[in-house]
Amino acid sequence: MNIAWKAVTDVGRKRKGNEDSLVANAEQRLFVVADGMGGHAAGEIASKVAVDSINEFVQLTSGDEEITWPFGLDETISYDGNRLKTAVRFANRKVLEATKEKSEYEGMATTVAAVLVDGGTANLAHVGDSRIYLFRGGELIQLTSDHSWVNEQLQSGIISAEQARSHPLRNVVTRALGGRADLQVDMGTHAIQAGDLLLVCSDGLTTMVPDEHIARLLNDAQGDADKGAQSLVAEANARGGEDNISVVLLHFHE
Repeated sequence: MNIAWKAVTDVGRKRKGNEDSLVANAEQRLFVVADGMGGHAAGEIASKVAVDSINEFVQLTSGDEEITWPFGLDETISYDGNRLKTAVRFANRKVLEATKEKSEYEGMATTVAAVLVDGGTANLAHVGDSRIYLFRGGELIQLTSDHSWVNEQLQSGIISAEQARSHPLRNVVTRALGGRADLQVDMGTHAIQAGDLLLVCSDGLTTMVPDEHIARLLNDAQGDADKGAQSLVAEANARGGEDNISVVLLHFHE
């Protein structure tokens, strides 16, 4: 299975700096979006440390099944699943170490959404409220569940989906890299078919553009990853661009 991809990050209309970071490593078939949090430039540092650390670990473990697993081996997931999960936990350690380098870095953190493709399988990892979607046959399916206060209230039935979209606490995450050493990483796998699109994005897209409009734009792109990614960012900006916007769009084809 071949992958055509496009990665775009944009500061948006309201922010002065971009605290999102991304990696698109086509050789390793690794694609990552991180949305940093923290005062000054700390969010930018946290997200950059995270994506660089994930990329570094995945590259170091490519083709080497004799590696030492610093957090142990999870026997419930595949080798590549373990590579990705460990890479995210390794990145968490690096972000925590970085918080001690300067006083202004204290408390910085970042979300992560990552895909590592192995043949016809996409290994997924995420922490926070950056998301991964599958677009197949005209249908958009969210593959991750936000680690956020609003999503917890939504899942508990305390608030409605409509209330969640405009809730004043919708940007409050309950889990992030840089928060604690024993980070829990949500993992998943998805079988990929020719024609599928995978979307990895920060909440700068999803808080501005409803899922039904994301689906429409992806449908209009007709499998063109470049056109699709650019149109998503443009739509988020057209609706106000209140946050940084990062999109990695993957198109799988024979």
